[in-house]
Amino acid sequence: MKLEMFHLHPYRDLPQDFDEKYRSVWVDVPSHLFDPVKAHQMYNDTLDELEYAASLGFDGICVNEHHQNAYGYMPSPNLMAASLARRTANTALIVMGNSIALYNPPTRVAEEMAMLDCISGGRLVAGFPTGTSMDTNYAYGSNPAQLREKYYEASDLIIRAWTDPDVFAWDGRFNQLRYVNIWPRPMQQPHPPIWVPGAGSIETWEWCLRKEFNYAYLSYSGFKRGKQVLDGFWNKADEMGIEKNPYQAGFLQLVMTGESESEVEEKYGEHAEYFFNKMLHVYPGFGDAPGYRTLDTIRAGLLAQTGRFGDRPPRSTWKDLVENGNIVAGTPDQVVEQLEQVAKDLNVGHLMLLCQIGSMPHDLTMENIRLTATRVVPNLRHVHAEFEDRWWPSFHSDRIEQRPMFQPQVAAQQAGA
Repeated sequence: MKLEMFHLHPYRDLPQDFDEKYRSVWVDVPSHLFDPVKAHQMYNDTLDELEYAASLGFDGICVNEHHQNAYGYMPSPNLMAASLARRTANTALIVMGNSIALYNPPTRVAEEMAMLDCISGGRLVAGFPTGTSMDTNYAYGSNPAQLREKYYEASDLIIRAWTDPDVFAWDGRFNQLRYVNIWPRPMQQPHPPIWVPGAGSIETWEWCLRKEFNYAYLSYSGFKRGKQVLDGFWNKADEMGIEKNPYQAGFLQLVMTGESESEVEEKYGEHAEYFFNKMLHVYPGFGDAPGYRTLDTIRAGLLAQTGRFGDRPPRSTWKDLVENGNIVAGTPDQVVEQLEQVAKDLNVGHLMLLCQIGSMPHDLTMENIRLTATRVVPNLRHVHAEFEDRWWPSFHSDRIEQRPMFQPQVAAQQAGA
């Protein structure tokens, strides 16, 4: 199986009373809480953490897109991935992703992702999320009743732009383009593998299976609740007569690794509580705009399984989070045992591990990455080894290897200056 490090890039310094004093971490979070000097440090810490994970053997590193929030203020994952492409090697760059329905025209996504694929040497995984209601409907003003149709059209347009060698015209419902002829074009052929971050809509299950996309369930409810959703996905595969290849699915899991159980709680407990009590503090009115969920999903009762973003008890404690499976925590051996069970129970070949959580400082994050990468990841690769992973980038062997940091003095000497 493959294990990837996911990074939300949260704002790590919200006030202690944030969830009591302020309405929401998303959409209308007050701008006076943002400190650009601290953000400068946080952005560079995040890049260092992802590069470190890549250097220690994680199969991939993941970035994603959100808007107007402190939960994960990475509005352009492509900027992050461009930096990482130059500073990593032999690691997949998983952009999870671009909210493709928000781009006008979506060919902008086709161009930028093709550019990333070329820079990285064919290491890109292209994520096509529909986007949360907070991002799409409230921050970007997209009509929730049209969002899914815009999403489907954007996906079709991007894939054709990647694969059609000829100039073509596009006359869709939402996009009309006289000339489509993107430069650059992706290194991977016919195109980079496509992963679809999902939250449980039954249409997304069927669509991913029919299109042969990876379905990546991103949830903070933990593996116990996640099993219900992945069971629904695999039941749909059975209905459609499609092989239940675990590599066609992924799951996000929060992980905290330490030398002892007591050490784990002592070091990580406050940061886990910060994440669940502050980062998921979303005003319910922003979480699910009317029309955002499809009627079929509502009829199927999936809201009872997946919930709305940020659904949680009024206050979560470390003990609650461990018992409910929201986080996997413990010694390396304990974490290996739990994650192997998660991968088998959910039948997933891709586990995306969140190793920086909430307010977790840089040095503690690096320790969590090190222990997880060196003492957990290698002991899980045997899981699902009997299946072929068709949802992984091609990694062109003739690409340029990782470049050292640019040194102006050395460059000047080489140029004879």
